[in-house]
Amino acid sequence: VQLQASGGGLVQPGGSLRLSCVVSGYTFSSYAVGWFRQAPGKEREFVAGHSRTGSSTYYADSAKGRFTISRDKAKKTAYLQMNGLKPDDTAIYYCAADATLITSSIRSASAYDYWGQGTLVTVSS
Repeated sequence: VQLQASGGGLVQPGGSLRLSCVVSGYTFSSYAVGWFRQAPGKEREFVAGHSRTGSSTYYADSAKGRFTISRDKAKKTAYLQMNGLKPDDTAIYYCAADATLITSSIRSASAYDYWGQGTLVTVSS
């Protein structure tokens, strides 16, 4: 199983970015997807998650109202649309996937078996 994250870059405060995460090699028809981020000197934190069935989405308080997680199962790709970016959003963003994760664990990084390599998002003027 491989996850390939992309879409990061340098953006000014208030700008937008869309991150993508292509999941390959998974034999399961459904899996949970999570986006996490890690800023320098800080622990990895949950940003947004999508349940295995795809019917439910979850957000960190810092992401609510600004970020949207979505997925295209046919393309095996998950997305994180980020609007209204702030300097505090600067971090390496990681996508993660797991086929057996239960909803109550969707915010826990340790619950995911597979991780992408990360994509850097820098919000600065």
